[in-house]
Amino acid sequence: MLSKVVAKLNRKIQLINPDVNLSLKEDCALLTGSSHNWDEIIMIGRMVAKTKKFYGVINDIKLKDFVEPKMRVPSIRDDIYEGMKVDVLVIGGGIVGAAIAREMTKYNLEIALVEKEDDLALHASSRNDGCIHVGIDLNSKTKKLEYLRRSVLVYEKLAQDLDVEYDKVGQIIAFKSNWERLIYLLLKLKIKKNGIQETKFLNREELFKREPNLNKIAKFGVLFGTGACICPYNMTIALAESAVMNGAKVLLSTAVLSMEVKNKEIISVKTNRGRIFPKVVINAAGVFSDIVAEMAEDRFFSIHPRRGTNAILDKKAKDKLMFQSTTIYGGLKKAAKRYTKGGGVIPTVEGNTLVGPTAIETPYREDFATNREEINQIFSKHKNNAPHLHQKDIITYFSGIRAATYEEDFIIQKGKWTKNIVHAAGIQSPGLTAAPAIAEDVAKYTCDILGNVTKNEQFNPIRKGIIRVNKLSYEERNKLILKKPDYGQIVCRCEEISKGEIIDALHRPIVVPTIDAIKKRTRAGMGRCQGGFCQPLVIEIIAKEMKTNRENINKKGDGKILLHPTKGENHE
Repeated sequence: MLSKVVAKLNRKIQLINPDVNLSLKEDCALLTGSSHNWDEIIMIGRMVAKTKKFYGVINDIKLKDFVEPKMRVPSIRDDIYEGMKVDVLVIGGGIVGAAIAREMTKYNLEIALVEKEDDLALHASSRNDGCIHVGIDLNSKTKKLEYLRRSVLVYEKLAQDLDVEYDKVGQIIAFKSNWERLIYLLLKLKIKKNGIQETKFLNREELFKREPNLNKIAKFGVLFGTGACICPYNMTIALAESAVMNGAKVLLSTAVLSMEVKNKEIISVKTNRGRIFPKVVINAAGVFSDIVAEMAEDRFFSIHPRRGTNAILDKKAKDKLMFQSTTIYGGLKKAAKRYTKGGGVIPTVEGNTLVGPTAIETPYREDFATNREEINQIFSKHKNNAPHLHQKDIITYFSGIRAATYEEDFIIQKGKWTKNIVHAAGIQSPGLTAAPAIAEDVAKYTCDILGNVTKNEQFNPIRKGIIRVNKLSYEERNKLILKKPDYGQIVCRCEEISKGEIIDALHRPIVVPTIDAIKKRTRAGMGRCQGGFCQPLVIEIIAKEMKTNRENINKKGDGKILLHPTKGENHE
């Protein structure tokens, strides 16, 4: 009986904090009360989830003297989408939402994706390490592993179809003590249990032949051949562009504010740009997915945000590090930590090296702050493996928020109480890896709800990306420049990005005419100077292509860069 489980847990909880109480909401655990300590709130939620006796854990314990900031929403208010009717409304423009929208276009349906930001992939889907994981750290019974294993089989082909760079460079766990060979025997069992393919034991000679710049204290390693890396925001953008090319609508700067629910069915969704009437709602809202579930009267889970900070190194640092594999871990004990793989030193597809991330529990859902302490922590930790790692090589750093549930697993299912919602929630690592398979199941559940859905025979899986001039041979580049001279005018010297590429980015299926959007799509401004030289030229190109004044061009969203002209009426 759940009542006995609740009574037993309450006795434990009272010893921790007498102001907290556990009760039942049908077969879900409901935690209420207050605490002065956020870590205590997390601990209690995990303790309840660990019993595996409840359908879900709803943690409503309040942090005393803390007022949660309201979700940041666009300043724009209009009725441009008022009365829009769609078969499927996807909430969230991250990797999972974009993958779902594309998957849904394989059927004859009216599909819209809403994203509160002015561009796609501005939260977790651009603030991660870009690793396609192998699943060695995952419990064999989790949905995380199920979706990872299915996605790994199709990811390379998907990236090829979408013209997104995919580097299958492997992943390594390095060990620094000979006694850890005993642990390796257990690791082999985990490899077999989790169904991981393409693994190889590397003795010391083999390890250093592959990774000559690894710390010399390393004794042996394990290579996971299926490990790979991609650019996460480019993959998200590519999926969304493919969805639009196949008939979906992507509505940016559109935040979900509330829902009308009657008789356990969502009737309408209110946004800052009008009320939309969907037949089915798909909840892929990341750290806000439990809030969306609450709006839909279908909340049976809670998200506790977890911040991770990464540092990006100059491309020149790669000459000193020269790591070929996607991740170099600091040993199995750290890699197997329950709530994080421990981070690593990761070569990116663009040629930079990424170091991180951290894993800090936070009550803030949009806490993208970085601080010196965490950067120091990252470098201190990974310098053990990479002695040539130096903070002087950092060109930028960033933080992202993982959308963790207390069960530490994905929630991919139809609604519990509300009939016409499908949840793709609790998506943290390996969400980037698992997105294709998640999209397949969400599409299946959605079609089950709608009924009588037919296949879209006109679906086209192919999407061509922006031409990358610096990837072309001299002969190919010369032919292109003779045909289109704009490709011969280099705007960003650090990354060798041409004017032609920036213009291309402004004529895509999804156009976002901001400095940051162009930066993501072309890499103009992502080099050592971080746009110090090319940003004025990028602004000029955007203004000209969009037929507007330079002071109307924003960095992102409402973020103004220029206030007014200072050199005469003609801006000269």
